[in-house]
Amino acid sequence: MTALPAYERDPYLTSLETAILRRGDDQGRAFAILEDTLFYPEGGGQPCDLGTVNGVPVLEVQKRTGEIRHYLGTALPEGPVSLRLDWERRFDHMQQHTGQHLLTAVAQDQLNWATTAFHLGSLICDIEVDAPAISPADLLRLEEAVAAEIRAQREISARWVSLDAYGQEPVRSRGLPEGHSGDIRLVQIAGVDLNTCGGTHLRHTGEIEAFKLLGTEAIRGGTRLFYVAGRRARQRLGAHEQRNAALRVLLGAPDEELVAALQIKLDQLLALERRSRKLEEELAEFQASALAARPGSLVEAHFEGRDMAFLQKLARGILLLDPAKAVFLTSELGGQGIFLLGAGEGSSLDVPASGKGLVSILGAKGGGSGKSFQGKAPSLAARPEALAALLAISL
Repeated sequence: MTALPAYERDPYLTSLETAILRRGDDQGRAFAILEDTLFYPEGGGQPCDLGTVNGVPVLEVQKRTGEIRHYLGTALPEGPVSLRLDWERRFDHMQQHTGQHLLTAVAQDQLNWATTAFHLGSLICDIEVDAPAISPADLLRLEEAVAAEIRAQREISARWVSLDAYGQEPVRSRGLPEGHSGDIRLVQIAGVDLNTCGGTHLRHTGEIEAFKLLGTEAIRGGTRLFYVAGRRARQRLGAHEQRNAALRVLLGAPDEELVAALQIKLDQLLALERRSRKLEEELAEFQASALAARPGSLVEAHFEGRDMAFLQKLARGILLLDPAKAVFLTSELGGQGIFLLGAGEGSSLDVPASGKGLVSILGAKGGGSGKSFQGKAPSLAARPEALAALLAISL
C-alpha cells in the first residue's frame, strides 16, 4: 500500500482503481489486501467504511498485524480492481466524528469537562465526560456553543508529525497508546482544537450542518452525552414530525397539548382497567356460585378470552363454596389454550397425577403440586377426551 491510503489522502474520494496484492481466509471469511484503499478500517470509535470491490460487497474492514484487511462477500483473485465507496455512510461518519471533536473541545474549553470515551452508533452517538452531573442550563449552553462553531465554518485539516514534534504541539489528547513509536497524525479544527486521530473528517465545521444534544446518562462516576449531527439530525426531526402528525390526529390536539391529551387518555384507560378488574371479580364470584351449585364431584367450564388469573379466581371461589369438588377450567387466549385443574380439601382427586394425564392428552406443558395444576396447550381440540378421562376417575 502507498504511504498514505486514499481515504486519508482525500476523504471525499468515492472511487479508485487499484489492485489486490494478496488474498486470504480468516476462519472462513475471505479477505483481500489492496495496493491502495478508499475504505477506512474500524478504529478510534469510528466504524469501518463499506462499498464494493469489483462489484463484490465489502462486509468489514479491519487493521490486522499492520495491514488493512477487506472482508468480502466473495473471494476475488489477485490483480486490478475497481473500488466504489458507500459515500452516504462515509459522509455520515464524517459528520458524526467531526461533531464529536467539536463537542469534546467545546465541553473542555467552556465547562472544563474532559472526554473519556466516544462511541459512534448506527442511530445516535455519545461521548463520556468526567462531569458527575449536568444541569439543563449547562446542556443548553454547551449546545449553543457548538452551534456557534458550526456557523463559524472553522477549517479542518490533518497532518503527520514526528514523536519529538508531537511533544511540542498543544495537543488535546488522552495520550498515545502504550509503546507507540513512529509519526503521529493530528487533526486540527482551526482556532478550536488539535487532537490525535486517524479517522475521516469534514473540510470545515459548517459541513456538520446541524447538531443536537439528545440527553444524558450517569455512567461510571461521569456522564454520557448523547447527540446526533448532520443528516441524522434532520432525519430525526422528520421522524418526530411524522410521529407528531399521527398523534395530532389520534389525540385531536395540537403539538403543545399532546402530552396533556395523552395523560388524559391514560388516566381514562387506568380507570377503565380498574373498573374491568372489579367487574371481572364480580363475574367470577357470580359464576363460582352458579358452578358450585352444579351436581357431581367435578365442575368443568370453558371460556373465551379469559386469562389464567380469572381461572384461578373462579377455581378458588368454587372450592371455597364446596371443598368436596374438583374443577377443570379451560380458556382460549391469544391463539392457544390454557387449563387449570384443582381440588378442594374434601376432594379425593390426585391432582398432580391427573394433571400429567391432561398434559399428555392435550399435548400441553404444565405443572403443579398439591391441589392445583395448570398448563398451556397449542389448542384445546382434545378437550373432550381430557374431560372424559377426568370423569372416568373415581372421585
